[in-house]
Parts: sequence; C-alpha cells; structure tokens
Amino acid sequence: MQKIIIAIDGYSSTGKSTVAKRLAKALGYSYVDTGAMYRAVTYYGLKNGFIGTDKGNLRALIEDLPKIELKFRPNSESGQSDMYLNGENVENAIRTLEVSKYVSKVSTVEAVRRKLVDMQKKMGSEKKGIVMDGRDIGTVVFPNAEFKIFMTASPEKRAQRRYKELLDRGEQVTFEDVLKNVRERDHIDATRKISPLQKAEDAIVFDNSDMGLEEQFERIHDFALRVIGKQ
Repeated sequence: MQKIIIAIDGYSSTGKSTVAKRLAKALGYSYVDTGAMYRAVTYYGLKNGFIGTDKGNLRALIEDLPKIELKFRPNSESGQSDMYLNGENVENAIRTLEVSKYVSKVSTVEAVRRKLVDMQKKMGSEKKGIVMDGRDIGTVVFPNAEFKIFMTASPEKRAQRRYKELLDRGEQVTFEDVLKNVRERDHIDATRKISPLQKAEDAIVFDNSDMGLEEQFERIHDFALRVIGKQ
C-alpha cells in the first residue's frame, strides 16, 4: 500500500501535535512538528535579546538565521522526537508561555518562513509517509498532500487545554493571560501577509471543541486509513 503525506493545519492549542504524533505512530509514519521549528527560532531570538525587549532587533535575528541549525532527534524515554537547536535539546524550553507570546510574530517574518518552509519541503521531498502539522502545511508546504485536516475549537476550550498544560509543567500563569495569548495568536496567524492561516479547499474541517482525545484520534485515524486505502 502506497504511503502518503498527511497535512494537519489549524488554530493554536487545538491538539494538532498530539493527534499528529499518535497518528504517525499508528501508521508507522514520520512526524514533523513545524510549530517546534518556529518556537525554536523564537527561543533563539529571546535568548539572544533579538525579541522580547524594548530594543528588540528582528534584523539581527534575520542575519543570524544561517547560524540556526534545527534537528529532530528521537527521545528513547518519550518515544517521540525532541527539538534540538544548534545541538542543544530545547524541547521543554520552547513550550513556555513566554515563547508562545512571540512565536506568531516571529512566524510573520518572511525570511524565517522561507528558511523553515524550505526545510519542511525538503523533508517531504525525500520520502513519503509523513505526518506534518502547522499553519500552512496543506496550503503552502504540501499543497498536493493526499490527506488534509484543518483543526479548530473555540478560543475558550483551547485556552483551557493550554492553561492546564502549562500548570502541569509548573508555570505560574492565569487563565486570562492564556486566553488573551490564544486570541492574539489567532489574529496574527490569520492576518499575516506571508502564508496566513487558512483552510485548504480540499481539507476536512475538524472541530474538537467537545471531543475527547480518544474520539478525535479514532475519527482522524479512520479518515486516514480510508484515504490510504484508495492510493
């Protein structure tokens, strides 16, 4: 049976990565978390003072892009792949609310998107059997992907999920701050000039506002198997 490329797009905190990871494992496919790539670049900018300060310097971040090396490496304990930035495991560091505050803004920078989209396209050109999630996978990175999903949920539901996740990691945050961040990211993602968040015409809309993890995985897995069976 021929392997395919699966593109999962959608709003922040809709559980794209969780579903994509599990789907890839169930199908024996490779998983690529494009959000982690943008978060890693954002973390690099914060760490070097290029963003997050009154004297932020996006030009300096752009000039440093050739110095940024991103790699996914297997984690034997979690069974997943961790993001490495210039040889350093930054998987936990890139998941903070501080990084979330700036990642959508960094993703609007054309030079950043060009670098990461080129990397993502290369991953897909080397082989099929990939599940990739992000904001523009089905529209820009893999417009010819055989199976596309667009995930959505209410801002409140997404903020609640993100809030719990951050609390579980020990971060001191408020629900109000998380909800504000979710709404701000939605606006930036949908209105940016470069690769705005939008549903591909042939994508299946999947609203999981009132759906548990098991139910949504089973539905998407079933969809995927049907598409793969037609190849």
